[in-house]
Amino acid sequence: MSENHLIKLVIFDMDGLLIDSEPYWQETERKIFAEYGLEITDDMQHDTFGLRTDEQIRYWYNYKPWKNPDFREVEEKYNTIIRSYFEDEAGLMEGAEYIIEFFENKGMSLALASSSSMELIRTFVDRFGFRNKFDLLYSAEHEKYGKPHPAVYLSTAQKMNVFPSSCLAFEDSLHGVVAARAAKMKVIAVPDNRHFNIPGYGVADMKLSSLKEFDENKFKELNR
Repeated sequence: MSENHLIKLVIFDMDGLLIDSEPYWQETERKIFAEYGLEITDDMQHDTFGLRTDEQIRYWYNYKPWKNPDFREVEEKYNTIIRSYFEDEAGLMEGAEYIIEFFENKGMSLALASSSSMELIRTFVDRFGFRNKFDLLYSAEHEKYGKPHPAVYLSTAQKMNVFPSSCLAFEDSLHGVVAARAAKMKVIAVPDNRHFNIPGYGVADMKLSSLKEFDENKFKELNR
């Protein structure tokens, strides 16, 4: 295999992959938009799962506009609620510490690339003592487009001076999987149980039910 295709950088999503926050994000989404007259069901949320907050807000505004929209105010309300949850209640996803230690023991570079804001990313790594585990923390808020656009992944690889084809991304949402695949990276999908059988996840190189399922054999298979 070409040197440019060996895995040199592992990139992790955050929400729903490392931190158990997606159910709370979705609960918050339903509560916030109910204030604007939108009754959002679980099925309706499939389309916004993994989107950047500002893009999610505009999605629902386009779906059913409300009077005098202040998108920034809605986004700040979101972030305040979620930050409090990150600080006080949220737990790690199964295997989060395991997978970071797995690659740390290999001496590999690690990055975190999330649709969430840098404020939430820093809250996460500080709460769980992960700040020194990652060589780069990066948010899609710095990009013109969030996931499923590949920008956040391409920028992460560029900042780490690594070819995208030498990156392995871990994602839980379909939008995230599509973003990493569009960036020409290897992708491991770890979907929520509710979404596990969605056909679109077939574009990933592997699909796991837990981060703990990843092991040396799977790493060698991807790096072959």
